[in-house]
Amino acid sequence: MNTMNPTITKEADHQEIDAVAPVREQPEETIIEEGKTVGEPFADNAKFKLRDVNVSYGDTRAIKNISLDVAKNEVIAFIGPSGCGKSTFLRCLNRMNDSIEICKVTGSLQLDDQDIYDRRRDVVELRARVGMVFQKPNPFPKSIYDNVAYGPRIHGLANRKSDLDDIVENSLRKAGLWGEVKDRLDATATGMSGGQQQRLCIARAIAVSPEVILMDEPCSALDPIATARVEELMAEMSESYTIVIVTHSMQQAARVSNRTAYFHLGHLVEVNETNKVFTSPEHELTESYITGRFG
Repeated sequence: MNTMNPTITKEADHQEIDAVAPVREQPEETIIEEGKTVGEPFADNAKFKLRDVNVSYGDTRAIKNISLDVAKNEVIAFIGPSGCGKSTFLRCLNRMNDSIEICKVTGSLQLDDQDIYDRRRDVVELRARVGMVFQKPNPFPKSIYDNVAYGPRIHGLANRKSDLDDIVENSLRKAGLWGEVKDRLDATATGMSGGQQQRLCIARAIAVSPEVILMDEPCSALDPIATARVEELMAEMSESYTIVIVTHSMQQAARVSNRTAYFHLGHLVEVNETNKVFTSPEHELTESYITGRFG
């Protein structure tokens, strides 16, 4: 690496150019072999089996031949610079890309060995099994109670009011929110703090008893205290759910995940145990990203 002081003269630069290989500041110049991921992208107890996945928006390829397993009850973090495809790939897991007309998804995407993109697949049932929490809290303009009760009602999970009450209470407890709102369940959810709203959205997601929870930068709009509470919640929830999180915060990925997947320009470059990714990454692009050379 050229560690010369940036104030050095142009003449010295010319003298050094033949002796020292220039640092590649543009990571795009690094050759990435399509479909090849270093590390451990596969798992023995896979919840999701994803093979040769490609996603295109019209003529633009956003995901390029990615293969990955997501294990049962693991927390896996997707990291990478903006525009690398991590959120696009996340949204494939519960067919959120279906709403985009020009989006085309190909490859094999299986949840418990069943094809997610089978034409006979009930998308509503899929999204009940694979819940999602978005970047910004998006509670309905309803009461706290009705926000959590909405999913169980439309899925017919409660036959009696007492059953619905139990679901709402249990979901709020799992989201670490019950103690803060139990005396004001009829209050409008939009009057809550940002951190409370995000935990309410998590309670709303788990109220329909999902098996997987997808989180697309769930803490990016929250203050540090609210972020810490949501991260604690993720650790608790991992005992019961498989969690896939997209994050721009490498510190957050290091704190909450078991494995970390690094994306770059639509490629899945590396997947490894989180500690290994951040202490001894196998791929030069991963190392460049986590050491702050770009991103």
